Amino acid sequence: MSNRSWFFASEGKQQGPYPEVQLREFVTRGTVTAETLVWSEGMADWQKAGDIPGFLSGVSGPPAVPLSGVPPATGSTTSGQSLSADFSIWALLGRALLFSIGIMLVIPAPWAATGFYRWFIEHLRVPRRPGLGFTGKPGDIWYVFVIQGLCSYAGFSDTWYPVLIVIALQAFLSWMTVRWIVANISSEGRQLPFNFTGSPSAYVGWYLLLYISAITIIGWAWVVTAWLRWICRHIDGSRRDIVFEASGWQVLWRTVVFCLIAAFIIPIPWALGWYTRWYVTQFALVERATQVDTASPAFAD
Repeated sequence: MSNRSWFFASEGKQQGPYPEVQLREFVTRGTVTAETLVWSEGMADWQKAGDIPGFLSGVSGPPAVPLSGVPPATGSTTSGQSLSADFSIWALLGRALLFSIGIMLVIPAPWAATGFYRWFIEHLRVPRRPGLGFTGKPGDIWYVFVIQGLCSYAGFSDTWYPVLIVIALQAFLSWMTVRWIVANISSEGRQLPFNFTGSPSAYVGWYLLLYISAITIIGWAWVVTAWLRWICRHIDGSRRDIVFEASGWQVLWRTVVFCLIAAFIIPIPWALGWYTRWYVTQFALVERATQVDTASPAFAD
């Protein structure tokens, strides 16, 4: 492989150009496999990386996903590689308290929120995605966190209608936060092409449904499960699907146990660590086969 710029296809979209050194890093991490379509200047058309002599030679990485004979998939495979977290219970408790206090004090909210998200993401362990990081800055959407801090006092109002307005506003602010977090995830210092495509109206709908489901006492657990799966389906930019695997019953009984344990105050750090780690492990990455339009060497952006 000569020292030139290369493109590769991911989820039907063109990625690149990348220099040879960086492309080899993608091969090592498993982002580019023998089945990945690649193209460089001088090539008549897109080709599978494994069909180009010398393209994968000398590179040690995970085995390619066998796609031959498999029909194009619109969904995910049945088994995934779960995420994990390596933080200590005391670090988690301390960061959570700083986050809560920062939001309540309003002014430090952007720094408290950004610091918490950065710390949390950096302590996630994702299969075949080393060195996860967060590049978001407090000034990016500082007004979102300030308004969220102000909204936390809405419950002290003597009238009910400001509370309803605040719920809808918090839902929209939550959508903005999720979109911002997803867009600022990095790996080994490189920005990842992730983006959240869920519409604000649908997100607000899920948020309001969660409030309404509280009337059923237990129905909220199934709403949470379906909502998280919806969010995962609307995260683009990866050749692997992100899925949430827990069931409504699992969310329900673990939440009940967490609340019961937390009522004794002293066990809170251990309960919070157990509960948070479990939630993290319910997110998994699964391989998927995608059809790529190779009618021409360049894909439409």
